[in-house]
Amino acid sequence: MGKYILKRLLIGVVTLLALATITFFLMHIIPGSPFAGETSKLPAAVREKLIAKYGLDQPLLVQFGTYLRNALHGDFGTSLNRKGREVTDIISGGIGATASLGLVAFVIAMTVGILLGTISAFSRQRWVSGLVAVISTIGVSVPSFLIALLMMLVFGVLLGWLPFVGLSTWRHYIMPGIALSLAPIAMIARLVRSSLLEVMRQDYMVLARSKGTPELQVIIRHALKNALIPVITYAGPLIATLLTGSFVIETLFSIPGIGAEFVTSVSNRDYTLIMALTIFYGAFIIIANILTDLITAAIDPRIRLN
Repeated sequence: MGKYILKRLLIGVVTLLALATITFFLMHIIPGSPFAGETSKLPAAVREKLIAKYGLDQPLLVQFGTYLRNALHGDFGTSLNRKGREVTDIISGGIGATASLGLVAFVIAMTVGILLGTISAFSRQRWVSGLVAVISTIGVSVPSFLIALLMMLVFGVLLGWLPFVGLSTWRHYIMPGIALSLAPIAMIARLVRSSLLEVMRQDYMVLARSKGTPELQVIIRHALKNALIPVITYAGPLIATLLTGSFVIETLFSIPGIGAEFVTSVSNRDYTLIMALTIFYGAFIIIANILTDLITAAIDPRIRLN
């Protein structure tokens, strides 16, 4: 197990380095400049001083080497568009709201998705399976921002039941959490249903039932334990995606998270913020995948991590 974790960490470091390298050179190849929006306002001499101050007049290889050296020491630089602000401060200032919303959406997705998938697999009523199929289809096909706008209009404006600006109270999490979790709910429900239908045909399930084990115990102790392996595999990238934010949902609900930073940093050519967010997101994905593999192996001892 220790060798496996070390191997995955080394692969993760190499992957992160490759991601940072590709991102760094691509964002410099794309036409534009961090100071392009100020071209008409700043004199040429001032722009040249800014470029020299941030080392953008150096060769790309020199810039890249300097950035990596500083990043290894925990220095990701200052924002090129928000003068004097460290990119780590920008990320740390918004990660709390984004992570809390993402965690709520993840809990909703896992709970409701597993419940719907289980009910659909074991229910003998066709309308139940049909209802779950309709919910899954809506979750996959309808964009989350449309669901969010509809909920804001009905529950926020017309009925006035729920607030839809910021994340001040637990009631503020309901609509954005549901909007973010609807698509994962559809995917998880389908995974659970198909896995349960396959598991229930296995010999050990027939044996457990023939021994007179209560149906609920058969489902929880035997069926779900094995059927959830595909769900756990899916949950790794899912939680990484949810915890790092959704630009559209955060914008609609005026949530001060880091989701918006992914888009604004690119549109503003804020090189240091782009790099920091890319490395942050990539590291989160790698760690989430490693934890997913370990949890999967713990649930099913037949899986060997080599």
